Amino acid sequence: MHARLDHLVCWVSDPRASLDFYEQVIGLPGVRAEEFRDGMAPFPSVRIAPETILDLMAYEAMRGVDEGTGVKGSAGHPINHFCLAVGKDDYDALQVRLKQHGVEITGGGANSFGAQGIAPETMFFPDPDGNVIEVRYYE
Repeated sequence: MHARLDHLVCWVSDPRASLDFYEQVIGLPGVRAEEFRDGMAPFPSVRIAPETILDLMAYEAMRGVDEGTGVKGSAGHPINHFCLAVGKDDYDALQVRLKQHGVEITGGGANSFGAQGIAPETMFFPDPDGNVIEVRYYE
């Protein structure tokens, strides 16, 4: 089987603020952002890759049975972190934007294994809701 990651869902307290963070600080383009702002979409997303998006869903959707999955207790189930792979120039530019926006880089490493092999550098930081993001580059 050949599979590709279609989307991830992050629970957020304020989808508008999270959309701003992912667009302006991280630099990912919004998907259905205007439709969300106009009340025509239930949540916004950002594009990670041509075939992968990150959905930003409000916490209030996580009470009881997750209507999207139909599984009791699945709403709000935490993940440890997710990782974005970018080019070296984008990695360096992101470090600058994080500092400009007062976002603390909480961890990092060197020669870390991932989906494309060994990454020479990696950094970790939280989004406004404490979801941990890892960003790395490969040479």
